[in-house]
Amino acid sequence: MNHKGFTLIEVLVALAIVTIGMAAVLEALTSSANTAVYLRDKTFAQWVALNQLERVRLRSGVGGQIPPTGTATGHVRNAGRRWHWRRRVRKTLVPGVERIVIDVRPDKGHGKEWYATVTGYVGNKVAAPNPAVPPWGQGAGKGPGKPPPP
Repeated sequence: MNHKGFTLIEVLVALAIVTIGMAAVLEALTSSANTAVYLRDKTFAQWVALNQLERVRLRSGVGGQIPPTGTATGHVRNAGRRWHWRRRVRKTLVPGVERIVIDVRPDKGHGKEWYATVTGYVGNKVAAPNPAVPPWGQGAGKGPGKPPPP
């Protein structure tokens, strides 16, 4: 007997293979979407951290007040969401210059993981520019300490 077509078993096996393949594709798409959302949140957190650091720098300015050493926390709205930030101010070996570390994460629903950390320095001591002029143009690279000619 010569039959044309597929048996029921062959159709069911093919359907099972297609179903497994579609499940794998759906899982990959879901993972990709979750990764894109996470990276978007990390980018916004980085921007919030940089904004907080600049806010501190603008307040301190020349002769302004550097925030006290220690830890401070707060909330800010950015990109339609609330963000939690933590600012840690530590002394450095240079008098009048402080190290500031800002950590940021979404305010709710994302655990305790910090999404972004930015480190910067702020100070209220400013020195006059150095008036010394290097003698680079006076000998076209002859002698020590002078760059070679172009």
